[in-house]
Amino acid sequence: MKTELYHYLESGLRNIWLANGFTVHETEYGRGIAIADVDGLHKAIALNLVRNKPRLTGAEFRYLRKELGLSQAALGKLWGYEAQSIALWEKRGRVPLIADRFIRVYYREAAEGNAHIADTIERLNDMDIRQDDRLVFEETQGMWQAKAA
Repeated sequence: MKTELYHYLESGLRNIWLANGFTVHETEYGRGIAIADVDGLHKAIALNLVRNKPRLTGAEFRYLRKELGLSQAALGKLWGYEAQSIALWEKRGRVPLIADRFIRVYYREAAEGNAHIADTIERLNDMDIRQDDRLVFEETQGMWQAKAA
């Protein structure tokens, strides 16, 4: 018995097809699809994009952003861009190379439970808010280090 592939348009991506892991059933509104482990499927799709795509499309970039649970505004704030810039990348499909690379790293770190990158970005954003005019260094026991303000 040959199983039909299911075109998984609900992902927001046009090129995702499921070979199995879903069941078709009839509802009072017509044909329904139940997908096993949707979270696992979404993670597999995202990791495939991160590891195997040479360059992300706008839709793929949006997919990763949404999987990270970030709005356009939140991602823009995190990276120092306006939300409108993020929206244009997603709509026009021309994602700057640095943003393409960075969202891959950011997603992978989040998916694998390593918070170092997120912590570093938050720390940098906090430093942007606070602009120290003077950096003072002191030498103690033959070693230079920044002096606490």
